Amino acid sequence: MNIAIFTSGGDCAGMNPAIKTFVEECYTREIIPYLIYDGLEGLIDDNIKKASHCDVSGIIYRGGTILRSSRSKRFFEKEHRARAYENLKSKGIEKLIVLGGDGSFRALDIFYHDFGIDFIGIPSTIDNDIYGTDYCLGVDTALNVIRQAIDDIRDTASSFKRAFVIETMGRECGYLALVSALTCGAEVCIIPELEFNLQTLGDRLKDDVKKGRNYAIAITAEGSNMSEKIEAWFENEIGLESRITKLGHIQRGGNPSVFDRLIASEFVINALDQLSKMSNNHHTIVYKNGSFDFIDIDTVSSGTYTIKPELLKMGQALCR
Repeated sequence: MNIAIFTSGGDCAGMNPAIKTFVEECYTREIIPYLIYDGLEGLIDDNIKKASHCDVSGIIYRGGTILRSSRSKRFFEKEHRARAYENLKSKGIEKLIVLGGDGSFRALDIFYHDFGIDFIGIPSTIDNDIYGTDYCLGVDTALNVIRQAIDDIRDTASSFKRAFVIETMGRECGYLALVSALTCGAEVCIIPELEFNLQTLGDRLKDDVKKGRNYAIAITAEGSNMSEKIEAWFENEIGLESRITKLGHIQRGGNPSVFDRLIASEFVINALDQLSKMSNNHHTIVYKNGSFDFIDIDTVSSGTYTIKPELLKMGQALCR
């Protein structure tokens, strides 16, 4: 059996450990592993090669993806999917593993219905916004990057008696902002999932200032579109000089954490188990309640990820 792996959409830490495990585990199982470079574009352009141990030597500590990535409009045209299929067929590749998000999974689901190529999608996005899974590859590393940045910014905030508004990524999902605010001691957290009240927040912070507080940290999710407003609110209502720091793409980089290295291997091993024992696979592997399972792509695409109620409850104190 020949199986290929590729990465698609936004990169994240943990992809390289997953690729390394894939190649090594395939050879252990006497499966021939292939690497597809440049995501869906590489599928179309036949940027596909048989993998060796040398290809994945020394990559476990590296962030990003050695296979590179892309977002492909061409793949949604039937003629280009047909070319991708012929490329796989010429190499005897029968099954695929894709590290990506729901957009990548939907693209491969169309491919599956066109040509019957089985695949398993491994949720890989720092946004942690894929329906059906508690955890997406790369999230723990991103949270640690954010934690380090907040800790560093707190030093200068306290030195200059300033408020800092720190914006995290996450698209429309506030998971990164919420968990970072809770674990880094932020005074304010603004995310799309929770209503906020600047009046009551202001009363609380102004009272804190009277009692001696001379700096503050606010974490905002990019999907809230509130960073500039909160900066002005700190200056005009609270009376603290304010700065904005948008962390941006540094959140996708960095050495994969121990947890991301471990769960990357577990995702891949479970995906290979599923592809080896069953046909007609067009599923996403999910990590739910401490164990792995598989759900069909239609369920993933039709559902909407929600942050755990327990976390949202904890975050209410930071937005009211």
